[in-house]
Amino acid sequence: MKVLAAIDIMNGDVVRLTKGDQSTKKVYSNDPVQVAKKWAKDGADMLHIVDLDAAFGNESSNLSIISEILHSVNIPIQIGGGIRNTEIFEKIVKMGFSKIVVGTMAYRNLNELRLLSKNYGDKIVISLDEINGKVMIEGWKSSSDYKVEDAINKFNKLGISNFLLTSIIKDGTLSGPDIVTLNRINTDRRSKIIASGGISSLVDVLRVRSIGCDSVILGKALYEERLDIKKVKAIA
Repeated sequence: MKVLAAIDIMNGDVVRLTKGDQSTKKVYSNDPVQVAKKWAKDGADMLHIVDLDAAFGNESSNLSIISEILHSVNIPIQIGGGIRNTEIFEKIVKMGFSKIVVGTMAYRNLNELRLLSKNYGDKIVISLDEINGKVMIEGWKSSSDYKVEDAINKFNKLGISNFLLTSIIKDGTLSGPDIVTLNRINTDRRSKIIASGGISSLVDVLRVRSIGCDSVILGKALYEERLDIKKVKAIA
């Protein structure tokens, strides 16, 4: 199981939110590049970077900072947040990111996603940001009307196998992952599931691994020093 370190960026700062609520923002660093270098040095298999300003539809963007991170570390980077059309997606691909997380576009513009999947299927990660089994989009503010399982089946048919499941009610709470949903969707071995949200201990990591998840994302637990990447890697 691969270990990904999360770097959420808002207004140029590294932050964490609770349940996606902007009013809960906590700033952990004013230097995302140095944070990226630290997680890479500590042994993360990949960085998971989210441009929160883009995700929430704000005019400001953190792409220049993210680009600097890309050229400052020697591990792959998965990027998400506000990638809602083909033009933005292809711009990101050309910059050299390994994986691109797509949310709203996948559910609102299926034809665009279908075309992208023909050329970039291995780079696409579909986000499954869920509340009570329903996938949320547009910065977690609107329902996509898709159930998690239905979304996986739909995108599998397009040849997409990478999915990022985030339990919104768990995200940023350090209350443990959504084991029930993760267990339910890991029965189909065509899909590679990345687990995100609530991971707070080595026990949580072991539980996610035992289910068969392909990867785990560490966020708030890293910043609050509850988890150490090296120790996680030893059991992952």
